[in-house]
Amino acid sequence: MSYMALYRKFRPREFDDVKGQDHIVTTLKNQIVHNRIGHAYLFCGTRGTGKTTIAKIFARAINCEHPIDGSPCGECASCKSILDGSSMDVVEMDAASNNGVENIRQLREDVRYGPTQGRYKVYIIDEAHMITSSAFNAFLKTLEEPPSYVVFILATTEVNSIPITILSRCQRYDFKRITADEISLRMKDIMEEEGQEVTKEALDYVARVADGSMRDGLSMLDQCIAFHLGKKLTYDSVLDVLGAVDNEVYFELTKAIKAGDSIAVIRIIDDIFMKGREVTTFVKDYIWFLRNLMISKASADAYMLTGMSAENYKRLRDLSSLFEMEVIERYIRILSDLSSKIRFDNAKRVLTEIAFLKLIKPQMERDYDSILNRVAVIEDKLEKGIVVSGTTSAPSMTETSFEKKKVNIAAVPEDIKELVINWQVFCSKLKSGPYGVVIPYVHPNHDGDVLELVIDYEGVELLVGRDDAFLASCQDVASQILPGKDFKMKIVRMKKDHEYKDEYEDLLEKYKEFMVIDDDENNFGKEDL
Repeated sequence: MSYMALYRKFRPREFDDVKGQDHIVTTLKNQIVHNRIGHAYLFCGTRGTGKTTIAKIFARAINCEHPIDGSPCGECASCKSILDGSSMDVVEMDAASNNGVENIRQLREDVRYGPTQGRYKVYIIDEAHMITSSAFNAFLKTLEEPPSYVVFILATTEVNSIPITILSRCQRYDFKRITADEISLRMKDIMEEEGQEVTKEALDYVARVADGSMRDGLSMLDQCIAFHLGKKLTYDSVLDVLGAVDNEVYFELTKAIKAGDSIAVIRIIDDIFMKGREVTTFVKDYIWFLRNLMISKASADAYMLTGMSAENYKRLRDLSSLFEMEVIERYIRILSDLSSKIRFDNAKRVLTEIAFLKLIKPQMERDYDSILNRVAVIEDKLEKGIVVSGTTSAPSMTETSFEKKKVNIAAVPEDIKELVINWQVFCSKLKSGPYGVVIPYVHPNHDGDVLELVIDYEGVELLVGRDDAFLASCQDVASQILPGKDFKMKIVRMKKDHEYKDEYEDLLEKYKEFMVIDDDENNFGKEDL
């Protein structure tokens, strides 16, 4: 016999085998025991939660010759014929390909013929939301008053697409997402039956990634087993197959973000990409990690809600003490936006790097949460005795004092002066290109008639090996803004722990009142000094 996927091989055949839908199973069994069978049912819920499975069990149970406490016996002729697909009394329809008025007209003709073997003729209509409006209208009368021997079961993942006229004619059952614990226990039983060695950590991770879908969990487990055939399935091997990232990476990443170490964060992201990890999975899993961080911050008794080991939960609690709740909420918001953007975008890496730099640099945003984050960063620095620009605190003994490189404003060449005035437009043009992640760290200065592009230490790592191409892009954009001007440019790198404003006169601040505001990227104007 050819191989059968795990989710098909171990599909429940009795109500007692169904996991996570006790409220529905109990109701249906009571209807069968007390002979209160309805004529139309609507099963709705997310994928892989058991809608079609329960519909098939219910169809067998109401036609069973010897039902046992509302469940099919599995031994009678009716049960066996329905189970092997040879029964004429149970009809499965895929509404995605049978969704027109003609299909409903044919269905109305078919219901006139009674069951051939059992007591009921059951129609299981999957993906019911795909039926067209006109077809639903044609179906109304039959659904409302079918023959006494007909039972309709409609299954859908999008109940909001079902017309209210259909909803009012059906008994509605909402299927819940199956908990990770229930999925993990079910997979454990299946692995024991299959004789496959697997660690609890591996099963728990697959169960969590399944996101409430038993079918998704078993499909992923099937994939992992195939990749490591004949070997024990471990947590690390599951991560390799699913393209996921170990929790240790998330701890290190969070610490680097808190420390404001942009280079460490970019290196971690680079390592994830180089190892071929799936970036959407990485972002989604990190959002989940931050969710656990937020929960552990909110309550010391939230261990069971995180699904983490006792050791990792203790580390998580220690880590959460470093963050304010508003900062964690901001991180989750930024990464949730990133998750929706990168699904269909080709520049996944650039968008990911920009998003993580926003976590470190709240000044890159102007919303309320970012302002709170900036205030928290300043407070943290002040507590450590670090001088913050704009304060009157005494210099820290660990801080190095630098002599500012004074610039004679009158000596600034006119061409450079004009470009500084148009700096917002200049940066806006470059942000839309491949160097968008570098631009927040670039400041203008001049050395004679040469425009110096001073790059903060955090941005230096982002430009490794791309100096010439970056300069060429800058010169090209400058020529677009100021046609006919020929700019000489060079890159100046800031050293670690050195601040631009401590070593250079801020040209942007000097020319602030003359700056061209980038209201429209297609309108590059200049103002006279």
